[in-house]
Amino acid sequence: MGAFKAAAIQMRSGESPQRNAVDLERLVREAAGQGATYIQTPEMTGALIRDKDARAASFTSEDKDIVVSTARRLASELGIFLHIGSTAILRADGKLANRALLFGPDGATLATYDKIHMFDVDLDNGESWRESAAYEPGTEAVVTEIDGARLGFAVCYDLRFPQLFRAEALGGADLLSVPAAFTRQTGEAHWHVLLRARAIENGAYVVAAAQGGLHEDGRETYGHSLIVDPWGRIIAEAAHDEPAVIVAEIDPAQSLAARRKIPNLKNARDFAVNAGSAEAPRLRGAAS
Repeated sequence: MGAFKAAAIQMRSGESPQRNAVDLERLVREAAGQGATYIQTPEMTGALIRDKDARAASFTSEDKDIVVSTARRLASELGIFLHIGSTAILRADGKLANRALLFGPDGATLATYDKIHMFDVDLDNGESWRESAAYEPGTEAVVTEIDGARLGFAVCYDLRFPQLFRAEALGGADLLSVPAAFTRQTGEAHWHVLLRARAIENGAYVVAAAQGGLHEDGRETYGHSLIVDPWGRIIAEAAHDEPAVIVAEIDPAQSLAARRKIPNLKNARDFAVNAGSAEAPRLRGAAS
């Protein structure tokens, strides 16, 4: 298991998939030029569109999507693992998926992951989001191999559900991905601490490519793309909300070392919950 360079691309995706694909290509080439062989883009790389009708008219099936075709071409041309953090894909049943896609150095699709946890919240600043009104949630965690590491998939709001990352770590993942479009309010409060926590509690690297800044549809995202090592140290950060590329070395041996020091994956035990007179809670998201 040799070390390799990973990059997180920070974007400010607008409402045009065509323009976003141009930005994607420029930033991917910049990252590859810095030696990165695994490159991750943010959630909703293809487009960020708040209006329901405009969103429905913009997105298409995977085989016709311009971001997908651009990514496939770049992965093959540059000989890299290119991870589209997510883009909206029209499924065969007519529903939309918030889908991550990983392309290998030959341009082949190595894995896909549909975001499981939908962002349905009302924020204190008056913002209201109902992701489940637009997207069909996924049902399966995904782990796959890249460059000698094992990559576990997640998208944005999934970050707040640690059981997903624990299941992937138990499935062999030593590199966890969290492409995101955190709002500025939630990002300022929680982004860094959640990413570092997922790294620490699983002894794994975390790569988190982010959307940043004020977007065409009026939303504002936090930026601050991060790469965190298995000991919870931030080893690369875009400390702003502008488009950017950050690069850091990933060494799977460091994950093994962290897990030897703190063997919590091995030490975990099953347990029951005594809730007194209340009905015992059912733990959602626990692998059976």
